[in-house]
Amino acid sequence: MSAWGQVGDLWQLVPVQRAGAGLLLAAFGLPVVGVVIVGLDIMPVRFAMMHVALLGIAVGQLVGLDPVLCALVACALAGAGVAPLARTAEGLSGAMGLLMSLAIAAALLLLALSGVNANGAFALLWGSILAVRPADLVVLGVLAVAVPGLFLWRRRDLALLLHDRELALSSGVAVQRLTVVLLVLVAVAVAGAIRLTGALLVDALTLLPALAARRLGRSLVSITLWAIGIGVVVNVVGFLISLAWDLPPGPVLVLAAGAVALAAHLIPERRTSSWRTSASSSAPSPQSPH
Repeated sequence: MSAWGQVGDLWQLVPVQRAGAGLLLAAFGLPVVGVVIVGLDIMPVRFAMMHVALLGIAVGQLVGLDPVLCALVACALAGAGVAPLARTAEGLSGAMGLLMSLAIAAALLLLALSGVNANGAFALLWGSILAVRPADLVVLGVLAVAVPGLFLWRRRDLALLLHDRELALSSGVAVQRLTVVLLVLVAVAVAGAIRLTGALLVDALTLLPALAARRLGRSLVSITLWAIGIGVVVNVVGFLISLAWDLPPGPVLVLAAGAVALAAHLIPERRTSSWRTSASSSAPSPQSPH
């Protein structure tokens, strides 16, 4: 049987169908979250939320609740909690570093004191794409609608915030509230990707498509659309390759997304202006004092 014939047979299995649906839904929401991560310059957020997710998983195992649900709640609370510290990009990065240290310490201490088997908690960090459940698809479906919807609805405010916080404030943008919403979405998205690729490989679904899209797009809207398009192609092609040649999907997705990001950065840049320039030019000019 050929490799692609094997894909047809595997596609008849419900777990494979759920995994494919999960990756397709993820492609509409998670790459846009990557645009936020790159725009706010908060690369450490992935690692911070990975550790927070581990803490949530440990709590879930201890009290007998769904570990992934606990991870989602923990990440959402953490994202909202660090928002007041996000007055500058440096402040937000520092807050993520602090959060990462505290979360991993609390998770390890909880696992040690409770006697809960740590193997189950750490296993989720590596992901198990064929273990995607209907509840996971619901979370990814909500993200697939909410994240692009927010970008289309508040694209001017988001462009200003991602360009310059002070400029956004002077232009009347509700910076604090919008930052809270963005950080909660980022945190929930990272937790939502745990079942697909694992928190350790979440960049395949978030950051790498966004990095490629920033090279190709001329405005925040076009960058967002490029990120979604790249996410769809990478997720579909990477998953099919992993099925055809019996390879682990997580690493294949990372390599596919990385190859696209590298190819995008090898293309000569022809833009005369960036989305940051257009965001700045669209901001209202400050009124001169009388």
